Amino acid sequence: MYKMKCGASWLLVLEHITSMEAKTSRDHLKVHKMKKKVLRKQVRAQHTLMRHEGIECISHATQNLVIANAGLGNGMSRNQLLRIVEEYGEVETLLMPPNKPYSFVKYETTEEAKKAFDTLNGKEVTLEDCGQNVVLYINFVEKVSLQNAVPTSLPPGLTVIEKIISPEEERRMLENIEWTGDEDTQSAQKNLKHRRVKHFGYEFRYDNNNVDKDKPLPGGLPEICNLFLEKCLKQGYIKHKPDQLTVNQYEPGQGIPPHIDTHSAFEDEIISLSLGAEIVMDFKHPDGHTVAILLPRCSLLVMTGESRYLWTHGITPRKYDIIQASELGQKVGTITADVGDITLNRRETRTSFTFRKVRRNPCNCIYSSVCDSQKGQQRLVQPSFPHNEMEASKLEQEYVHKVYEEIATHFSSTRHSPWPRIVEFLRSLPTGSIVADIGCGNGKYLGISEDLYMVGCDRSKNLVDICGEKHFQAFVCDALSVAIRSGSCDACISIAVIHHFSTAERRLATIRELARLLRPGGMALIYVWAMEQEYKNQKSKYLKEKNGSKGKEKEINTGTTQRLLTDQVPGSSSQDSACSDQLINDLKDEGCDARPVGADSKLPVHTNRTSFQSQDLLVPWHLKGGTKKKEESVDTVLVPADSKESQEVSPVFHRYYHVFCEGELEAVCRSLDCVRVQKSYYDQGNWCVILEKL
Repeated sequence: MYKMKCGASWLLVLEHITSMEAKTSRDHLKVHKMKKKVLRKQVRAQHTLMRHEGIECISHATQNLVIANAGLGNGMSRNQLLRIVEEYGEVETLLMPPNKPYSFVKYETTEEAKKAFDTLNGKEVTLEDCGQNVVLYINFVEKVSLQNAVPTSLPPGLTVIEKIISPEEERRMLENIEWTGDEDTQSAQKNLKHRRVKHFGYEFRYDNNNVDKDKPLPGGLPEICNLFLEKCLKQGYIKHKPDQLTVNQYEPGQGIPPHIDTHSAFEDEIISLSLGAEIVMDFKHPDGHTVAILLPRCSLLVMTGESRYLWTHGITPRKYDIIQASELGQKVGTITADVGDITLNRRETRTSFTFRKVRRNPCNCIYSSVCDSQKGQQRLVQPSFPHNEMEASKLEQEYVHKVYEEIATHFSSTRHSPWPRIVEFLRSLPTGSIVADIGCGNGKYLGISEDLYMVGCDRSKNLVDICGEKHFQAFVCDALSVAIRSGSCDACISIAVIHHFSTAERRLATIRELARLLRPGGMALIYVWAMEQEYKNQKSKYLKEKNGSKGKEKEINTGTTQRLLTDQVPGSSSQDSACSDQLINDLKDEGCDARPVGADSKLPVHTNRTSFQSQDLLVPWHLKGGTKKKEESVDTVLVPADSKESQEVSPVFHRYYHVFCEGELEAVCRSLDCVRVQKSYYDQGNWCVILEKL
């Protein structure tokens, strides 16, 4: 019996030892897997840093660390991160790039940095503001240095007045708004699910961004608001007393889409009072320049002039704003990307009181391109021939780039049949050729052959988006600077693009850029619009369709072959360049009787489906109804009184063209010593060349 008990005990001990060894083995395996995971994440963080900042991580210890998953972009505030890293030594610098998932820390000594590295790498922490758990991954870097964005100024005409009212006045104004039991408010709530809204004086219609000027709301503005406005008038903050008020209450995370308050609805001054919490509002100029502005609690935003009429303003929907850390909630003005002084600020419920004065007459501001009162009116300013590079760029921006953005949908609907000789060129290329379509438009040539690797690019984002909808590879860029590696293409095509450049130098530069993309022996096909729309006694398709046909773009007969937006007549001397001048003179005997445009003359406007009278001109595009996305940069043409379309207006855009005389394109190409002209020909109103890269 004793022996049996003793044997059983030893068995239990052996089982326990075996179990412990197995557990230890599992623990070691778990630790090993965890270390491998941390190492893998570290390497990934290194690649991210190199891709975003161009900063290389190093294997030896320094004073400087980069901490992944501890950035403003994934919800780590400056205060929390500072508390974490200060446990391991004296922190000299803490840099937090905006919207990035990593931060940089510089310690006073390398030993302190190594201590932080050993302790924090792979450690899980909880983000204080959102309760989410993240794991920190750390690497050493040689130095901590990030370039700050240049401080920006406020948009012209914009003012922010801090502490315009006291906390007691704020409380009374908020209590004065009754949100319940109001039938009008409940009705508005059905249309605005993301915020509560109430109107006084006149109801702001969100369906058409306007007011019904003939239906004022009973009661006018609240008395407490009238007192506030009297105070603003007395102190000179505003010049006119508003008669319309919209009160909006936003929960954290909600925003306002970017917009410009309707010109025809309201006068110049628009003011907005921020109550309950601060907020960051984003302003954007039509050229893409953006400014983020902090509106502190109890501050007044005043928009006049350019900031009111031209810049869009809106609030990005998010739960946190990036603001300056040094003066949290107090600093008025623009938010700069000072990586050493920005942090996250959790949004709270904010109520805005936006005051406007209803306009009684049409707006006649100077910003006609975005003014609804001036849409449908003929523009008084007609472009002149460009004198220099800057003027050329501005001309193309206004009369090429902007126009194609506007007409993209309609333009694409008219561009669906590939031209046979271009298809022939593409299908003659060897299988597997890499081909770039520079100025691809809606991508009608990108899917010609499955045997080719084709990529397109175009200056119009809307046309590139159409390519994407067709599952073609395309990106946005300018033909003067194509983001493709030199010598990487077997072939390039440029169809109906180069004639949109307004100087000989810029046209030559686009052809040089095509040559740069080609490998030695690579081929390029170029098409440009021809001055000669009747060649060898044959009219081009463009002229043949003068009277229009079913499904084609409708033309309006103005009764003239070449018309001007003003009464000025083009001069007799061209300032385009010595190249164009010489070509025109040399080619006169060959039938190219172009009338040059003088440097101080206005560009003539061509009448569609007629012969060209000038090489440099504006060609109208009559937009069909229901296809235009925006109402910008639009002219109108009145049709003849006896027409069935009488009294209707048609939106018209004008595109700049330089039409090429016979031999001109070939001569420009021959001026480049890196290519040779393999073939030149005329194809349905276009001059065409095939180039070979030497």
